[in-house]
Amino acid sequence: MENETEFPEQQEPEIQPVAPEETQLPGVDVDPVMIRAERVKTEIGQVLVGQEEMLELMLIALFTGGHVLLEGVPGIAKTLTAKLLARSISTGFSRIQFTPDLMPADVVGTPVFNMKTSEFNFKSGPIFSNVVLIDEINRAPAKTQAALFEVMEEKQVTVDGITHQMGAPFFVVATQNPIEQEGTYKLPEAQLDRFLFKILLQYPSLDEEQNILRRFHNDFNGALRDTVSAVLSPTDIADCQQRIEQVFIREELLDYIAAIVHSTRNNADLFLGASPRASLALMKTAKAAAALNGRNFVTPDDIRYVSFPVLNHRVILTPEREMEGFSTREVLDDIVKKIEVPR
Repeated sequence: MENETEFPEQQEPEIQPVAPEETQLPGVDVDPVMIRAERVKTEIGQVLVGQEEMLELMLIALFTGGHVLLEGVPGIAKTLTAKLLARSISTGFSRIQFTPDLMPADVVGTPVFNMKTSEFNFKSGPIFSNVVLIDEINRAPAKTQAALFEVMEEKQVTVDGITHQMGAPFFVVATQNPIEQEGTYKLPEAQLDRFLFKILLQYPSLDEEQNILRRFHNDFNGALRDTVSAVLSPTDIADCQQRIEQVFIREELLDYIAAIVHSTRNNADLFLGASPRASLALMKTAKAAAALNGRNFVTPDDIRYVSFPVLNHRVILTPEREMEGFSTREVLDDIVKKIEVPR
């Protein structure tokens, strides 16, 4: 066992110098991506305590044009983080509270008859914004969920045969509570697949909880939230996206991603495997993870870091494994461990 644990450490110095040399050809400078991400983290850190991984994953999604589903018990800053992130960007923000009686037109908008011109004019819904917070997304019925399919994937809305394009950036942050299931609706697999990440949130640690109390003991009305100001512009986000696209990834790592996703489709513990959209999501987010760490090349660690939030909502356990108490994390971790890491 000692030899097995020492082997990666002996190989590490040989691997690290190779990738940077290969990435000098494109000349991609990812420092602006890292600097802008740190600015956002610092700004939001004035209010938010802990949840560093959630915030980093949300930035990765923002910089790759994806959407995020936050799942966790009430009161652990899901909605707060989305609002603070929107505050740190000089763009539009809207919030939609999903309820059982919400209609599709309440989300995307509807034609309204104009008495003066005797014509129908399209009145856009709250989805027409840059950062859109959908609170308690699983409380709306299937017909309302279906209204999100087109806009989340194609960044456009079609009403009465007329297509309306969304502005850039377009970033959806949805929240849901995994505990209280009364009055909720299971999200369709097709909709879940449109989320780049599903982030599972945990309770804060004891130290973090103590810091929360110290930070807010004199701020009953939440005035501290107003101290967060915009440090990112749409131009900054577009520039980050362009730089991340040029981050270098070796052919062997592309094969590594394909092998991970393919293994989810041939696993006896899984009823449903991940789609090719998951492979693309792994590639994009691994590039963004590398850029946020100041590297213009992808490593296997970047892929492993984003693998669970990318895959956990795209696979379904078999009924037998669910009855036996298996978790999606256990199965996915086992899959990733079994795939040989490129050297």
